Amino acid sequence: MRLKSFTAKTMKQAMQMVRDSLGDEAIIVSTHEEKGVGVRVTAALETQVPGFEIGQTDHENDWLQYDAESDNEDAIAEEITDVLLKHAVPADTIDMIVSTALGLELTTPRVALMAALEHMFSFEPLPSKGKSKPIMLLGLPGAGKTLAAAKFATRAVVNDQHVAVVTTDVKRAGGVPQLEAFTKLLGVDLAKVRKPEELKEYLARDEVKKFDQVIIDMPGINPFDAEEMRDVMRYIASVDVLPIMVAQGGMDADEMGEIAKAFSVLGVEHMMPTRLDMARRLGGLLSAAEKGGMAFTQGSHTEAVADGLTELNAEILTNYFMPQTKQEAEYKVKKTTRQGE
Repeated sequence: MRLKSFTAKTMKQAMQMVRDSLGDEAIIVSTHEEKGVGVRVTAALETQVPGFEIGQTDHENDWLQYDAESDNEDAIAEEITDVLLKHAVPADTIDMIVSTALGLELTTPRVALMAALEHMFSFEPLPSKGKSKPIMLLGLPGAGKTLAAAKFATRAVVNDQHVAVVTTDVKRAGGVPQLEAFTKLLGVDLAKVRKPEELKEYLARDEVKKFDQVIIDMPGINPFDAEEMRDVMRYIASVDVLPIMVAQGGMDADEMGEIAKAFSVLGVEHMMPTRLDMARRLGGLLSAAEKGGMAFTQGSHTEAVADGLTELNAEILTNYFMPQTKQEAEYKVKKTTRQGE
């Protein structure tokens, strides 16, 4: 079974790419519109198990085949459900994922889960090179925003990008020194602003407009405090930025869904999961993406600043829920090696 994504300016072009690469037997798993890019189509091609032609066998064999297919569906549904329950995924979300997985008619639990996640959720990693909108990192206190800002800045420097870092977290004890320590190591200046007008003025400077990337670290906020949310809204409304909710793994799924809904009211459409290496319950991340209507960007999987970001997609997210077996990983390495020869 092969699962592959194709990106093109139009749906017609993307479908032609699917046919050229996988043939007419490919199954369309999902389609997504991507801002400024076009459309992304994910297709699957499954090796067919020899079946029975109508009229070829007697009724007994037909029933045996049906029972085998039914048993396989039950096994797939049971394994996916068990995995999602261990990660404390809400029941309604489990039902949607399992129904989607079974509807795609794939033959292994891991591939079925991967295809369902690809179909239900959006993945929009931020490009590592090229000029982009300023990134504004939002989230609860302790979500990992400052570390995320340092990681984005480090990635930019490694890729020879001209980057600026801004903090509005000037009231919290230790907030500025922590980020300042990172930016000094990178040789990047740290700008400090205290109100929306100062941020607007800073971003309007000619020298700042020359930066490839600007990263804005916001203070931790309570999404259920109306005054704090109004303050954040004033920052977002004052400048043209890409707001991203930084969300740590391991939190209660229902609560994360409510938090994401609150941030979505501010116009937040992207989320960055953190603590992927430490959390053992990731249901809250799926709940946040679903309830808040947010796309996954990068994920943070280590406390190390260098190489601390991973671009999330359906396969990588599936690995966190249902890790590859040793045999699967070895097969994938061997297959990749053979293709490269």
